[in-house]
Amino acid sequence: MAGTHTTTRTVHANGVEIATEAFGHPSAPPVLLIMGAMASMLWWPDEFCRKLVAQGHYVIRYDNRDTGLSTKYVPGNPPYRLDDMARDAAAVLDAHGIASAHVVAMSLGGMIAQILALTEPRRVTSLTLISTTPIGLDLDLPPPDKAYMEHAAAGESIDWSDRTQAIDFVAGDVRMIAGTAHPHDAPAMRAFISRDYDRSSGYLSATNHFMLRGGDAIKGRLPTLEAPLLVIHGTADPIFPVEHGRALAKAVPGSTYHELAGGGHELHEAEWDRIIGLVAEQTR
Repeated sequence: MAGTHTTTRTVHANGVEIATEAFGHPSAPPVLLIMGAMASMLWWPDEFCRKLVAQGHYVIRYDNRDTGLSTKYVPGNPPYRLDDMARDAAAVLDAHGIASAHVVAMSLGGMIAQILALTEPRRVTSLTLISTTPIGLDLDLPPPDKAYMEHAAAGESIDWSDRTQAIDFVAGDVRMIAGTAHPHDAPAMRAFISRDYDRSSGYLSATNHFMLRGGDAIKGRLPTLEAPLLVIHGTADPIFPVEHGRALAKAVPGSTYHELAGGGHELHEAEWDRIIGLVAEQTR
């Protein structure tokens, strides 16, 4: 796996530039990874991607708008919606010459993926949603954990242009959303966050993700999802409590649901093999 071939490409579409990276051989069945709020493609770790390649896939990850090396906007009033980000995902597939892919998405990325799968069903061969919530349905689901919400509220007082403050806050955030099943490696996460911050030239624009709306066109349509659905959710997720994952799976007939006992709102390395095994089974 260490020698897995990678290629980078900048996609020009929808008035933006989207940075992408592909792992493996283009002849293999494609998997498109869509990450969540404020998170660049690096939050799908290199080794996670290589493990997917080892399962026989061509894996593509990319920087959403306002993250990584992709187009960034002035913070505070993003001129786009979740629907635009779903079109970005389709544009990434187009640029790589892919008609349809297995889509694996996490958190806000899972919401983007639901829009993509319902508005352009022929582009999504199968759908795996991790640590996310159903959209377009009127459901009474529990809010985020109170302690996490208090932490998140403190983010409004952060100077996101200050490297130390931003890294400190995100490192604290990652600790808050970690699960209870596995140890949290704070030094390693801080080193990763520092690298991600420097590559992205800061997180200021990424805060736009918390203001996004969208999905009006798919209101009430989730039960009609055509792509086979796999839902993976941690029982200790403080952002989307586990009831969100259960509701998502219940909303789509024939879906497959797996809980990660003590799992948080994270891709913990200790769970990679299990998650990748579930994805491999889904894509077969």
